[in-house]
Amino acid sequence: MVKKRMLFALCSILLLTACNDEKDKAVQDERDDVEEAGVAEKLPYTTPFTGEAVAEEPVLRPILVTVNNHPDARPQSGIAYADVVYEMLAEGDVTRFLALYQSQLPSNIGPVRSARSYFIDIAEGLDAFYIAHGYSPEAKSMLSSGVVDNINGMQYDGTLFKRSSERKAPHNSYIEGGDITAAAEKVGASLVYQKKISYSFYEEQDSVKIGLDANQVAMNYGKNTTFNSVYTYHKESNTYGRQSANKDTVDYLTGEPVALSNVLFFEMAHRTIDREGRREIDITSGGKAYVVQQGMLREVNWKNRDGLLVAVEDDGSDVKLVAGQTWIHFVPTSPGLASSVTYSE
Repeated sequence: MVKKRMLFALCSILLLTACNDEKDKAVQDERDDVEEAGVAEKLPYTTPFTGEAVAEEPVLRPILVTVNNHPDARPQSGIAYADVVYEMLAEGDVTRFLALYQSQLPSNIGPVRSARSYFIDIAEGLDAFYIAHGYSPEAKSMLSSGVVDNINGMQYDGTLFKRSSERKAPHNSYIEGGDITAAAEKVGASLVYQKKISYSFYEEQDSVKIGLDANQVAMNYGKNTTFNSVYTYHKESNTYGRQSANKDTVDYLTGEPVALSNVLFFEMAHRTIDREGRREIDITSGGKAYVVQQGMLREVNWKNRDGLLVAVEDDGSDVKLVAGQTWIHFVPTSPGLASSVTYSE
């Protein structure tokens, strides 16, 4: 009986020791996980236009590309890799994109389209290397005078700018991400990030639930619905998907829809300047704006700060953005934000 009790006690001790060992191991594993998570959260650098933490200091100069938005140019290549996409009228009700790349470059970008004077003004404010294929008369004069470092497909068609056999001109000009370094070397431009400009971003723990519920937001540029768009909030990913002409905006390279953390609308004065219906847009005076993020919409303002277009609060401080990709619409003051932008819960 005594031997049995001793054996039982010994087994109990061994079992308890094993349990304690497993518990200690579980605790240590949990600590290791926390430490690993802590390391991930404490990455030393932040990308200037997406607000995402990275291990290495961003060194690439911003690259701004005019991207075609004609229906025959869709879906575009590399659009989901852009840190910021500016969308605005080029002529009539036709919009074009300015895709800003700084945190990463895709393998291919395009279709690339022609420059406008206000595209160049935006590139100058960003100190960006500007890429386009073609130009308006005003834009050609600005590019020729060296307002910004740039390369244009009119001089490098078929070499640095390649034509896709899958589409018809002028909707088939592309530049490969790997050729952009060669393009900069051709024109003697540096791709080193020197003008340290950036947006303001929320800390991860900050609340951004400010404004009116806006699970769906529509942008109406006019009677030509081909260039109108709708943004739908996906709560599970805290991002907005985009549709244009009732089709998802996807990246041709991946086949995946764009996922936007912020959608901004800047009200600006527009006027038609020639028989082609080309526009002139006032990107300097500032004005009303909407910011849409995490299922909410609110009215703010925008201003041009040394060439960088930013959303600002009533007290003049920068509107904070949610980390991720941002899409910025330029909205004509006539009919204005209230008529052009609609939303629903």
